[in-house]
Amino acid sequence: MTDTKTLDINQILSRIPHRYPMLLIDAITDIVPGVSGTGIKNVTMNEPFFMGHFPGRPIMPGVLIIEAMAQTSATLVVDDLHHGQPHNDLVYFMMIESARFRKPVVPGDTLRLKCVRDRQRGNVWRFKCDAFVNDGLVAEAMITAMLAPEKENPKAHD
Repeated sequence: MTDTKTLDINQILSRIPHRYPMLLIDAITDIVPGVSGTGIKNVTMNEPFFMGHFPGRPIMPGVLIIEAMAQTSATLVVDDLHHGQPHNDLVYFMMIESARFRKPVVPGDTLRLKCVRDRQRGNVWRFKCDAFVNDGLVAEAMITAMLAPEKENPKAHD
């Protein structure tokens, strides 16, 4: 059996630059380094997007589910490369393919974002991501992202 690890919110914050209100993952579990991990998003009524999406019938926007998949994938890339050490690298979203939305995600749901590395060539990574609430598939997509090392990241030295 392969050993897995978990990242809490503070470990996520040390790996990706996202902050409230754009940080969309609370933890990552079941990490198999260089292979896969599961992002956790506890969806609450306090999310700022619910004021307008939709009043009286709150539904998490699909684009934010995709963003949560991308943040999970980016955290996995950085964790695999830097092993929790300080860095200024960024992971940029490049492409979304085969996105499908199956069921609405609403306040009270716990979104589990299973991301599995499909391929990695140089500094470009592709993940197959499936989003679940309970055991039901609610969304899926292929996410492609590029690692921008500190030397190529103009904001790294600001």
